[in-house]
Amino acid sequence: MAAESESSSPAAPCHPRLLLVAGPTAVGKSEIALQLAERLGGEIVSVDSMQVYRGLDIGTAKPSRANRGRVLHHLIDVVEVTEPFDAAQFVRLASLAVADIRRRGRLPILCGGTGLYFKAFLDGLGEMPPADAALRAVLESTPLPDLLRELAEHDPATFERIDRQNPRRVIRALEVIRLTAKPFSAQRADWQHTTLGTQQAAGCFGFARSPADLHQRISARVDAMFRQGWVAETEQLLKRGLAQNKTAMQALGYRQIVEHLGGERSLADTIELVKLRTRQFAKRQMTWFRGQLQLTWTNLEPESRPEAVAESIARL
Repeated sequence: MAAESESSSPAAPCHPRLLLVAGPTAVGKSEIALQLAERLGGEIVSVDSMQVYRGLDIGTAKPSRANRGRVLHHLIDVVEVTEPFDAAQFVRLASLAVADIRRRGRLPILCGGTGLYFKAFLDGLGEMPPADAALRAVLESTPLPDLLRELAEHDPATFERIDRQNPRRVIRALEVIRLTAKPFSAQRADWQHTTLGTQQAAGCFGFARSPADLHQRISARVDAMFRQGWVAETEQLLKRGLAQNKTAMQALGYRQIVEHLGGERSLADTIELVKLRTRQFAKRQMTWFRGQLQLTWTNLEPESRPEAVAESIARL
């Protein structure tokens, strides 16, 4: 294992009753968290905005039934694909899960790649307004280029940072701006520190790989997902209402497969596009984690074994 701490700022002081395992998609964090849970008497709380949906299994790399039998997992299969889910719901359910795990004398291990959920759980949700159905309907009917122009005019900081290919996030940013008459970026910076606080959460570990290594792992994972039946899974989810849930449709790969099923591109081209989108997403995840959370970073090598990585952390 190549375990080098490269955090530019001091790691958060250790909280003896909570462990964080974060990193980009396909980096190998789930396997490490599983090994840690077995060594430390822990249970895993999934910090993944898409694993909460029942049926989004293959494309979200949801833990297998065998692994969920080895270690108890929380916040997986929480809602149907037709139901909304957001950071506020995550914080509420994760807080309940952590309290329950601790009450039973176990160690909560928060593991995932949804940076906003980590931040919201640790530092609170701030004072952003709830969704406004009427305003959101107006924004959803507006072409994305027009929304982006409005965002660039009223909040250039958010415009530069946001995923401009994700209409849901653009719409939410503009919704907050219109409701509050304040920049979205300024409000996101004003975290309320009402939950645990990053400085209290200790045992905060981030995992990274070289770009070449991560890209190879992403490519192999995407190929495996399609072999496992990702297209058929998406067809079944469409029958259950997936296309009507704008949040669930943001799950990596599903939109591209829906477009393929609609005849927009070949399967081969779809697979390559999903790989590209996943690489782009992993890069954004790394940027977010390095800028928003104090993590002790470990650079994993191709030959790194989850067992060895977990054993090294468990000895700390």
